[in-house]
Amino acid sequence: MSRPCHDISSRAARRGTALAFVFAGVLMTGAATGAWPEAAGGSEPGPPPTRGTADGRGDAGRIVSESGDQWASAYSAEEYAEMAQSLAGEYVGTGIAVVRTSAGHIEVSDVHAGSPAERAGIRPGDEIRTIDGVGLDGSPVTDAVSRLRGSDRPERAGPGSTVRLGLERDGRTWETEIERARLSIQPVTVERDAPGAARIHVSAFTRGSADALRAAVAEIPAEDGIVLDLRGNAGGLLAEAAEAAGVFLDGGLVATYDVHGSQEALHAEPGGDTARPLVVLVDGGTMSSAEMLTGALQDRNRAVVVGSRTFGKGTVQLPSEQPDGSVAELTVGHYATPSGRTVDDDGITPDLPVTPGADAEAEAYTVLGGLAAGG
Repeated sequence: MSRPCHDISSRAARRGTALAFVFAGVLMTGAATGAWPEAAGGSEPGPPPTRGTADGRGDAGRIVSESGDQWASAYSAEEYAEMAQSLAGEYVGTGIAVVRTSAGHIEVSDVHAGSPAERAGIRPGDEIRTIDGVGLDGSPVTDAVSRLRGSDRPERAGPGSTVRLGLERDGRTWETEIERARLSIQPVTVERDAPGAARIHVSAFTRGSADALRAAVAEIPAEDGIVLDLRGNAGGLLAEAAEAAGVFLDGGLVATYDVHGSQEALHAEPGGDTARPLVVLVDGGTMSSAEMLTGALQDRNRAVVVGSRTFGKGTVQLPSEQPDGSVAELTVGHYATPSGRTVDDDGITPDLPVTPGADAEAEAYTVLGGLAAGG
């Protein structure tokens, strides 16, 4: 799931940025809004992440409800504007990422460092039972995200507004009030976990993530190998993922895709780093444009892919503004890796699958060491 902030009432602007929006639907319910896919981790991808519900989303809701498209989403104008802002690298919220468990509960999956939620002592694994006194059992994860961010009542949202949460941890229940703040997304982080190697985690393809990746690689000594960690990356902006491929490729094909039957191709910019050892680390939460990048590096023999099978989301969505201002995002095509593989349903199989419970990072570093030793 770059997509610039823009006035979505402008049809010319929407048309001009349409291709920048493909693959971003997953990110709306993933990294950008703080609702990570339930399939993250493990060897078998689970069901698709909860999509935007149709209720309260006007014309777009009706179109999505009638489409039968599992990847279709309906957004109000306010929700769509928030998504654009999130993909630009910031959002207003509490800093809580959530998933819906198999039992229908809403659970905290991650807490944004330095966020109001972290200061309030909220931890991953906490169950959110109520938001502003309203129970959540059985609710779509998108509804929980909407309430956490205040987009269900925009007149009472924004930085400085508050939300009251009812939580449960280890059988203990309590309530706490959290103030919303404007938070910055840091999509690229670097860890030096082992000598002669670095792990670069890209959490989402928001605007500027490819440039951040390129800058991170430039800071790493040329003789050191890299583990490109795409675990939990729910995708994002197609253009950013293609530019990210160019960090490690010297030009050439990244992917082909079709939009309403019209065939298009994405190519990497020449001049990327093709010399240093590279391992791509993936899991069941690696989705969409993150799978596209993984497939390109694997097909081009540029990297060894380690981890568990990726999610399997190879469809392309484009937004369509409706007369009432709501936005329907519908599937218009599919993408394929340079060798012609599609990833729908099957995902990408790693070159070295990691068994459940094994230390995937350790396996990745072992493979990286072997690549370095082999020259």
